[in-house]
Amino acid sequence: MSEGKHISKHTDTMNQKDIVLQINNLYKSFGDNHVLNGFNMTLRKGENLVIMGKSGSGKSVMIKCLVGLMEADKGSISVMGKDITTLNQETLDILRADIGFLFQGSALYDSMTVRENLEFPLRRHSEKFDGKVDTNSMVIKALENVGLAEAIDLMPSELSGGMKRRVALARTLILQPKIILYDEPTSGLDPITAKEIIILMQEIQKKYGTSSLIITHDVDCARVISDRMILLIDGINYAEGTYAQLSISKDSKIKAFFKH
Repeated sequence: MSEGKHISKHTDTMNQKDIVLQINNLYKSFGDNHVLNGFNMTLRKGENLVIMGKSGSGKSVMIKCLVGLMEADKGSISVMGKDITTLNQETLDILRADIGFLFQGSALYDSMTVRENLEFPLRRHSEKFDGKVDTNSMVIKALENVGLAEAIDLMPSELSGGMKRRVALARTLILQPKIILYDEPTSGLDPITAKEIIILMQEIQKKYGTSSLIITHDVDCARVISDRMILLIDGINYAEGTYAQLSISKDSKIKAFFKH
């Protein structure tokens, strides 16, 4: 058993009611390429959990399985007490409205204004608000939350990389999700803008009490944002613990993540 695994022993005793997302014994292979080999993960209510892994380690595959875009070979994924591997498409879509997903490249619709980008998920998930939606006020509030109210009628091509990331976060927040999945939230950003995004993520978590799962290569981001970390190595949750605990590990596989 690795040093990191030993660190996380106490997490097994957590209150089941506090768990909002749980992955048990997840396997996924592509031919002879065994990407996930029994991965386990638990996210608690209000927690910022960072998952780090080298390129090709299975982070993206795990996320795709988690949101139902890819089917795992084996294992279970429970979101707010519901096993998503057993849900029909309609029920899965309703559940997805409670899960925000900030894509790595922001994934804004280039042909839509900022306003239209934010209105899109409201139209798609109108049932979440019983059809009673003041779209304009919700869009303005979401943009105010990320400090970009003045950008409401701009096109994505008129935004900087940091502004695009903020608009994408506003679009995620507009559905008032209970869980937010961040895929490399600081990638491609200069250090100052990356720091601003990290601060914004912290403010959102404090304001709304969201549970956040953060996939990142950025060690500085992990240090600042994480309550707890999981290192995805060899297709499993190889090591778990706080940044402080993992960063002083003597295990060579764990140490490789913290070399500057």
